[in-house]
Amino acid sequence: MKYLLIFFSVTVGCLGIAAYVMKHYTNPPCWCWSRGQGMIVTSVPHLVSSQYTSFGSYGTETDWNDPQRIIPLNYSETEGKLVFYQQCVWCHADATPAGPSNRSNVTPTPPLMNDGTMFNGMSDAYLQQIIAAGGRAMGKSAMMPPYGKSLTPSEIRNVVAYMRAIAAPAYRRSSGRIPKNRGD
Repeated sequence: MKYLLIFFSVTVGCLGIAAYVMKHYTNPPCWCWSRGQGMIVTSVPHLVSSQYTSFGSYGTETDWNDPQRIIPLNYSETEGKLVFYQQCVWCHADATPAGPSNRSNVTPTPPLMNDGTMFNGMSDAYLQQIIAAGGRAMGKSAMMPPYGKSLTPSEIRNVVAYMRAIAAPAYRRSSGRIPKNRGD
């Protein structure tokens, strides 16, 4: 009984401290575990609920050209963002979570993932094929490795969905109809 009382006292004390921290600090500490290093206490930016621009979005991305604009992402776009930050960010962004990217060291310089002027004219199927087969197979830069064996087709589709969501200028899916010639 004595140990049970001690357990509940410690639990209530920890919950009280956590509630105090969450109420009084706009950027509460985050306790994270890492391999072989034990517990790490860091301060991580947590989004306030008002920062989500649309109800029901699964995630967000800060517009690379306008840091004040938050882009809401649906489920597949959010999944694509995860793959992008694991596999593609090193060559297709100017900055990574770890600092500068390797983009400036690659010849030819890879396009930014949000480059709508480059990617908006390409079909989803073509972009998926480039990602799966790699640059050399598609007549592009040999520096672009093939991801068809390391990523699933679903993951590749999600990366393309993410590209479409962050494109600048914004991507507009065509209707697929051929416009009629007004002279006929």
